[in-house]
Amino acid sequence: MKKIWGFCLLFFFIVSMCTALYAQPQQAHDFVIKDISGNDIKLSDHKGKVIFLNFFATWCPPCRMEMPDFNDIAKAYPDDVAVIAINVDNEPELNIREFVNEQGLVFPVCVDTQGLSQLYGPIRAIPVTIVIDKDFLIAERYVGARSRDVFEEDIKRLQ
Repeated sequence: MKKIWGFCLLFFFIVSMCTALYAQPQQAHDFVIKDISGNDIKLSDHKGKVIFLNFFATWCPPCRMEMPDFNDIAKAYPDDVAVIAINVDNEPELNIREFVNEQGLVFPVCVDTQGLSQLYGPIRAIPVTIVIDKDFLIAERYVGARSRDVFEEDIKRLQ
């Protein structure tokens, strides 16, 4: 009986330690990438803001659905929030430019030619949004589209 209790205590200790390690905030991976206008975008330049790093494709209906919300957020919180979209489908730049113009996007849009999706992945479905707090720690990872309300709650919580 003592062996069973000892085993149970050891098991719970190990599970508790693994849970504590898993719950540790993870540092965001810094990178430099060019947006479709040729400007260098360095993620750490936005440290001190809440960062929404959105991995998308132009043909993806959920991705298209949440882009106006990201645009509204970028306009509403220019000093507190950075939105960066990264196309993960290596689509022709012309398609991406048309998408940006059609959506009227005011934030940087880039193409993942450097494997950035692997830094924040694996990304097996899109959209994926990584929310990075002001201390450059990953606060959330969303797979699938979310509403503006969800993102605004993140902004309020992380400011």
